[in-house]
Amino acid sequence: MLDLKRIRSETDRVREAIAFKKTQADLDRYLLLDEERRELLVEAERLKHERNAVSEEIGRLKKAGQDAADKVQAMKRVGEMVKELDARIADLEMSLQKIAEWIPNVPHPSVPRAEDASGNVIVREAGTIRKFDFQPKPHWQLAESLGLLDFERAGKIAGAGFLLFTGRGARLERALIRFMIDLAVRRGYTEVWAPHLVRRECLFGTGQLPKFADDLFRAGDYWLIPTAEVTVTNIHRDEIVDGAALPIRYVAGTPCFRAEAGAAGRDTRGLIRLHQFDKVELVWFSRPEASFDALERLTGHAEEVLRRLGLPYRVVSLSTGDLGFGAAKTYDIEVWLPGQNAYREISSCSNFTDFQARRANIRFRATETEKPEFVHTLNGSGVAIGRTIVAILENGQREDGSVEIPAALVPYMGGLSEIRSR
Repeated sequence: MLDLKRIRSETDRVREAIAFKKTQADLDRYLLLDEERRELLVEAERLKHERNAVSEEIGRLKKAGQDAADKVQAMKRVGEMVKELDARIADLEMSLQKIAEWIPNVPHPSVPRAEDASGNVIVREAGTIRKFDFQPKPHWQLAESLGLLDFERAGKIAGAGFLLFTGRGARLERALIRFMIDLAVRRGYTEVWAPHLVRRECLFGTGQLPKFADDLFRAGDYWLIPTAEVTVTNIHRDEIVDGAALPIRYVAGTPCFRAEAGAAGRDTRGLIRLHQFDKVELVWFSRPEASFDALERLTGHAEEVLRRLGLPYRVVSLSTGDLGFGAAKTYDIEVWLPGQNAYREISSCSNFTDFQARRANIRFRATETEKPEFVHTLNGSGVAIGRTIVAILENGQREDGSVEIPAALVPYMGGLSEIRSR
């Protein structure tokens, strides 16, 4: 949620953000309703002040034994006018709230300006892209030939878009989760094990609702989380945290559930686009003045996962037209996949400034005597497990169809350093 004062003072930037992020927010109507509301508030306050003054006068007249009937009758009419104004103001505030729910966060000035992803900027590249002396296979062929996945039975159980890891595949999934969480804990993150079902207000707080309702799964009064960002960010919903404790950093490994309503027909094979997948999420609560430095550190922590696994990758700064609804700035980390001869996103690290904090009412006090102010929230995948498996299989494959396990993972695989067909 944007600050109302910012919408008034930075109207052109807000209008531009709405256009770049392609939301349905009617800013012109919002400004008209806001102007009407402000005028009515002034009039309501004037009438209330008049009513209070005349009420004191009526008290004095009655005390003096004088007739105050005309003034009493006039104040009844004023009271009715105030009631009508308050009702209209309440209606206006409800209408303003509905429009505000669709107003996106404003991109930071450092974000590349472009209409779409073609304007994304490569910030840096890391690792060495391996040159194969044979034709590398895509991960789904490797996974099936090595007995790591059973696509057919997964379809029988839940349909398309779901996976059944088996044997060493299931162990690799679990090993990666443990490896990533352990690495984050060593970097000062507090591990949490969070619910996978949440209330609607949690999704509103992080910006998934109302815009992305069609991309979510619902179970009665609850919603399945599309990312641990939702549960972990809402840990401090409606709280005032101690400013001395900032930054607060959490790590959580959870399954994620996405309907992917807008992605029909894309990446239908393998592990790239699924309805259910595992992810390790890194979440920060930061002081406002430190949040963009925090974004650089957060991104670095996600990169460290790939460096330790020996996977080549690049960091991309998303343009204004590719930026998420609530993000002020985002870095995507894209891993190299030789089976597809392309880089694919494996992590997205974002600074939401005070956008989520306003929606979820998360504040802090710089000192005990100062007024509370909103924290800045950040999160990033540390990283998506399924896509990491894709990268390990495709980058670590050998001509005979076996796959080398990255050295950093070997202790988590019980000493297993390679996967071969049995």
